Parts: sequence; C-alpha cells; structure tokens
Amino acid sequence: MGLKEEDLHGKLELLKGEELLVITKATQLNLLGQVFRPIFAGTVSDVQPGHLTLSPVIIKMVNAPFYRFPFPLSIPLEQIVSYSTDVPSDLAFPLT
Repeated sequence: MGLKEEDLHGKLELLKGEELLVITKATQLNLLGQVFRPIFAGTVSDVQPGHLTLSPVIIKMVNAPFYRFPFPLSIPLEQIVSYSTDVPSDLAFPLT
C-alpha cells in the first residue's frame, strides 16, 4: 500500500513551508562515516514532480539526533516510505 508518486506530489505541495518528518526506503545511510537510519526532519521548501526539498533539514542520527545538514536536501518521491507533520524537528525520540 503506497501512495502513487502523483498523489504524493499533490499532498506534499500543500505542505510547503510546513515542518515534515520523512522516512525513506534505505535501511541505513552513511554520511561522513556516520551510519544512520533514513529519518529527516525539516521545512518543506520545494516540491517538484520527482522530488521534495527540505531546508533547513535535520538528520536524526543516534550520536547526533539534531544534526543540522548545512545544505538543502532533496529526496526522490519514490524513496519516501512515510512522512508526518505531527512530529516537530526538535522532538527527541529513540532511534535504536
């Protein structure tokens, strides 16, 4: 059960300027030697037919749960598994 990319684009377009928590398909990612789960929180700054851009964006890592990524982050819509507007980016929650 997943959203079609067109439906997802339309729903995310309505969230421009809102805070969003996004989880992607990858089981884990690696950034600068730090392995983390694909959980991102930030403000929706742009939505295009193929991707969503968060800026500013916080990468939720175990060792740095509030790591602010220094650049806008674009996420392909087909990689989004789940998203929520109910989880503020400054909320601490267990990542293990």
